[in-house]
Amino acid sequence: MSSTIKQLVKAAVTAGFLAAASAAMANAELNKPAPAFDAVWVDGKPLNLDAYKGKTVVLEWTNHKCPFVEKHYESGNIPNLQKDAAAKGVVWLQVVSSAPGKQGHVDSETARKLNAERNAAPAATLLDSTGKIGKLYGAQTTPHIFIVDAAGQLVYKGGIDSIPTADKDDLPKAENYVAAALASIRAGKPVAKASTKPYGCSIKYAG
Repeated sequence: MSSTIKQLVKAAVTAGFLAAASAAMANAELNKPAPAFDAVWVDGKPLNLDAYKGKTVVLEWTNHKCPFVEKHYESGNIPNLQKDAAAKGVVWLQVVSSAPGKQGHVDSETARKLNAERNAAPAATLLDSTGKIGKLYGAQTTPHIFIVDAAGQLVYKGGIDSIPTADKDDLPKAENYVAAALASIRAGKPVAKASTKPYGCSIKYAG
């Protein structure tokens, strides 16, 4: 086999691996329709993203054992965001994509107990143990936030704020990207920082 043919074969194999990786981990695009999904939340009720057309929806990927998540829950930052969002008619959905046997995996009873202990107030918690929803959105970290507007368009994806640490003392100094995005949406304005870098623990997907 000539070196040219070898290079072509290598390129084809590499392209195949990249295509497979892309298929396995999608990447939701800003200002495009948010990827639709069906799920069952911890109370056993079916949930379809399309049912929330007409409302702003926040998707929050979480892992209760991640120190970055602990920072935002123990300080009250995320619970306060959830409550403020609910008061303004925003639907806040927690998503747990940790696979069975991996850090952060929970059953329905544990998820409900954790939310009660942390004074959390999501509209629903989705257990995505197969990682299907997480991979559909390209969720990478906990926390990782995605915001869908009333028209069903993805208008924000990224980190919760501007200081990527697990230190609660940094919260007052940080720019809260999620609060700013929701304020812009309420005002009918484009989200100024629509894509930011997520930070936290890697999502513990299956495989």
